[in-house]
Amino acid sequence: MKTLTLSAPAKLNLFLHINGRRADGYHELETLFTFLDFGDELTFSLIENSDQITVTGDTSGIPLEDNLIYKAAKLLASYKKINVGVEIHLTKNLPMGGGVGGGSSDAATTLLALNILWRCQLTIEELAKIGLQLGADVPVFVEGKTAVAHGVGEQLEPMDIAQKWYLVVAPPVHVSTALVFTHPDLPRNTPKLENGWKLSETGNDCQTLVKKLYPEVEKTLSWLLKYAPTKMTGTGACCFAEFENREAALRVLESLPSSWQGFIAQNTSESICHRQLRAWQN
Repeated sequence: MKTLTLSAPAKLNLFLHINGRRADGYHELETLFTFLDFGDELTFSLIENSDQITVTGDTSGIPLEDNLIYKAAKLLASYKKINVGVEIHLTKNLPMGGGVGGGSSDAATTLLALNILWRCQLTIEELAKIGLQLGADVPVFVEGKTAVAHGVGEQLEPMDIAQKWYLVVAPPVHVSTALVFTHPDLPRNTPKLENGWKLSETGNDCQTLVKKLYPEVEKTLSWLLKYAPTKMTGTGACCFAEFENREAALRVLESLPSSWQGFIAQNTSESICHRQLRAWQN
């Protein structure tokens, strides 16, 4: 039995602009994704002479057929070159529904791992197209590079940004992405970025609405803003503050109100999952 353990990293949207709404109901957007060196952990154990796919661990009672990890494995199964099944064990470290990409990252990590273990021999581009069937954020995790995303999130433009320390805080609310993106008060007319744009001039178009709908998010942002520049990631509920060093971030984490969860991590230009996978293959 061959076993592989990989991280499924968190992501932050350092900005999120909504440029318009398409006829099919999806939104045109621009967002800067960066990865953190912290995330869920998945262990893949091959099962010889089997087509079985099982998911164990911190699945939060989600039915197997609705689990993104299982869906990713099922999508890839038709490409496998060897007769083996897989048991996938999830250790959940990221908050669910927090906007840090936990489910999408888990799905992308599954695609990347099984592409190797099952000898599917698909390219990153082919895996990203498969991942798009699972969610708009999955391709960026498959690609594994800090990038500006355009379109519905599938058009990726890699870029380099400064490395910082982040404190990520999850207030005890679950934000409905569907509610946010269908709400009439959501801004949908932010102009597209032009050459020479600066991160300091960007924002999150969902943030004002989410603060109104979920007062606990507004409370979290206000508390963090006392210590450092602060934004919400994605549609929330997680909020983050940026620091120059670990010690400063840790001090604020230690004073976090007990009803909130949080963690500190550095951003990375390449996903930790990709680095681990490359080391394992070598």
